[in-house]
Amino acid sequence: MTNGILTALVSIFIGMLKIGRKAPAFALKDQDGEIQQLKEQAGKWVLIYFYPKDDTPGCTKEACTIAEVYGDFKRLGVTVFGVSKDSVKSHKKFTEKYSLPFGLLADTESEMLTSYDVLVEKSMFGKKYVGIARVSYVVNPDGKIVAVYPDVDPATHAHTLLRDIKALKKTAKIASAA
Repeated sequence: MTNGILTALVSIFIGMLKIGRKAPAFALKDQDGEIQQLKEQAGKWVLIYFYPKDDTPGCTKEACTIAEVYGDFKRLGVTVFGVSKDSVKSHKKFTEKYSLPFGLLADTESEMLTSYDVLVEKSMFGKKYVGIARVSYVVNPDGKIVAVYPDVDPATHAHTLLRDIKALKKTAKIASAA
């Protein structure tokens, strides 16, 4: 088992959604104002990554790193969605500025952020506030969460995801052949 998957397994003990459960449904607008729904992805692998804010250093690094290897995700048949509280307009500007080839979902009401358990207490300059944890979920074609990544490194996360999704798909293929 790879280190990324081990890290993902540890997450079940710290409050994230559990591996093996059905991924919560969502219907949110992307950067083009189009409604994206999980049910439309039935039969596909889906990467859902949550991030705090468009066009900030860590979030930009994570998005651009995913964009750099997006062709690999696409060849693996993985749909990629980034999710934050930012508006459709902010997402549009962010995707255009960095040529991001995947959907960014605008969860301005925090519905998906809540259902995926990524809102956490944070602290800045001694003030506490509720913010978005940098967490990713991998959903299999049956709509079940098969990997959870809490506290990711924006610079290396995309490569970890690719490696682990390849391993998960291989394991799923072996299981279905048995």
